[in-house]
Amino acid sequence: MAWFRRRPRSGGPGGRQVNQADLEHLTQFFRSRQGVEAFIEPQTTVTETTLLLVAHDGEWTRRRIGSPDVAWKFAHQLSMPIYDVKLLGYPQRMRDYNERQRRRPV
Repeated sequence: MAWFRRRPRSGGPGGRQVNQADLEHLTQFFRSRQGVEAFIEPQTTVTETTLLLVAHDGEWTRRRIGSPDVAWKFAHQLSMPIYDVKLLGYPQRMRDYNERQRRRPV
C-alpha cells in the first residue's frame, strides 16, 4: 500500500535542507536579546531537528535546522553557548517565561 511509503528526505543524512529565512530569524533573535543560549532538540518521528534559542529572561524561539552539526556550526559562528536538550533539559527561565505568558491578561 502506498499509504506507508516514506517520502525521501532532501537534506541528506541530517534531513531537510537549512532554510535561510530560519537562520536569519535565529540570528536576529540572538542579536536583539541578551544572554541567549542555544539548545539542540533531537529529531523525533513527528519533528525534525530544531534549534531552540532562550534569552536571559526566558523568551524563546525555535526553528527547524538541518542537523545537529548545522546547529553546532551556527552557534559557534555567533559565539553562542550551545547545549543538547537531551542532556540538560530545558532551562527553568524558559518555563517561568511560559508561565508568566499564560497568566498574562488578554
